[in-house]
Amino acid sequence: MRALVTAVYLFLYAPIALVVLFSFNAGRSASEFTGFSLAWYGKAFSNRFLLEALQNSLLIAFVSAGLAAVFGTMAALGMERLGKRSRLVFDALFAAAIVVPGVVIGIATLVALVAVFGAVNPLIASLWPGETPPKLGLGYGSIIAAHGLFSLALVTMIVKARVASLGRDIVEASSDLNATPLTTFRLIVLPQIMPSIVAGFLLAFTFSFDDFIIAFFVAGSKTTLPIYVFASIRRGVTPEINAIATSVLVASLMLIGLARMLMRDKKPRAAEGD
Repeated sequence: MRALVTAVYLFLYAPIALVVLFSFNAGRSASEFTGFSLAWYGKAFSNRFLLEALQNSLLIAFVSAGLAAVFGTMAALGMERLGKRSRLVFDALFAAAIVVPGVVIGIATLVALVAVFGAVNPLIASLWPGETPPKLGLGYGSIIAAHGLFSLALVTMIVKARVASLGRDIVEASSDLNATPLTTFRLIVLPQIMPSIVAGFLLAFTFSFDDFIIAFFVAGSKTTLPIYVFASIRRGVTPEINAIATSVLVASLMLIGLARMLMRDKKPRAAEGD
């Protein structure tokens, strides 16, 4: 059993270790290590097209994760006020959104967006006073919408678990002390669930930044970092690609580790007051 487990872990992590190792290769070969060098990192981050794709990915990830954090928190708080049956239905819907394959989400989102654009663009053209009316199309907005909707389910499940652990006693105690619902949320509920909100934001950011499948379908003319890497490896794998992959790996592990620290189960502290 130990040998089997060792073989499984080697199969999973040995290729990743090789990518990291060959990112420091002094030569141009991606399969023969000729010496240690950081030159490929310098070349990668001086590549104008790479930096543009990186900027696109950071912008899209930040905006989509922010939207997912806000609306996911609202959904989690709203679900706690539902009846048991209604809550089970929404739990199932959010869980289904998480487990649905990315290729299905990408295709479904593309079909939905094309249908919406086909209906809205003629309406805009008929109402636009000028000769060249604006047209809705694939780009930043479509990627942010697709990533945000998927990440919303993830953030909702994380924040909902934290909200459920609070109980109603502290909220009812705040109400008994004549606090308004807004004051209760701002001073009692929000500080307790903030670590989960930040953790959900970080996980949503990581997903959006690393995603290729959904972005590939709805990106249009925009290029994100995963799409750039995919286009580059079609011309052959070089140490530059390994350097990019290693950098993304390190950044993702740091964000996931931070999110994991924030998601650690801590006993909510009762509100202190006079």
